Amino acid sequence: LEIFLPPIGGCTVLIFGDEASIPDTSRPLVVRVHDECNGSDVFGSDICTCRPYLLHGIEECVRAAQAGGAGVIVYNRKEGRALGEVTKFMVYNARKRQAGGDSAQNYFKRTRQIAGVEDMRFQELMPDPLLWLGVRKIDRFISMSDMKYDAVVGAGIEIVTRVDIPEELIPADAKVEIDAKMYAGYYAGDKQVKSWEELNQTVGRKAADDEAAAAAAAAKAAARAAIAGGKNGGRENGLHLSFDHEHDPADAPCLPCEE
Repeated sequence: LEIFLPPIGGCTVLIFGDEASIPDTSRPLVVRVHDECNGSDVFGSDICTCRPYLLHGIEECVRAAQAGGAGVIVYNRKEGRALGEVTKFMVYNARKRQAGGDSAQNYFKRTRQIAGVEDMRFQELMPDPLLWLGVRKIDRFISMSDMKYDAVVGAGIEIVTRVDIPEELIPADAKVEIDAKMYAGYYAGDKQVKSWEELNQTVGRKAADDEAAAAAAAAKAAARAAIAGGKNGGRENGLHLSFDHEHDPADAPCLPCEE
């Protein structure tokens, strides 16, 4: 018998406020169950909403603690929907380099093409840390995932309010992810769920756009290095830089002028 074990590690539980209040249904409890995303959580990628949604969850947890209750962040090691980091970046690459660029219509399709499945997470086991903590009622559940909601409620935990990510926290490039997920059944709150035809209008940056931005950033870094090496006219190291030029009054000063 061959068994595929998805790359799922352990979990870390962060508790804000009085942990003794967690089983007390008369005191406010906020929960976010967050699946690891190194690209966003650690390195700030804006192709998804993981980092801003996590930070929003932490803020909500702090508010609950300040109100006399508690907040709980369950951070699961389920990178890339438990498909692994390498697979996830292969999917990102395929999405960015497909004809027409990244689009909400093809969001799940590209994952299936690369990994064979859309998701390898076993949500039935996900509520266990909450049960271990004695959670019986969650006043604010910081998640749009229908699968996580169903698993928590299925474990006998009451959820009073579901909290979707605020619109202003969604990076422009992550609109693809959000629109696709809402169409697939994720909780949308007050957001408009687009039709299949409308999904094709939600597009992200192309690989060429990111490559051009990276080249521009590299050029800017090189300019800064040249300026740093060219202090005092660059005569210390034989380099002489001339910055004789004019600016449009509407433009911000360039790097040499700032120096």
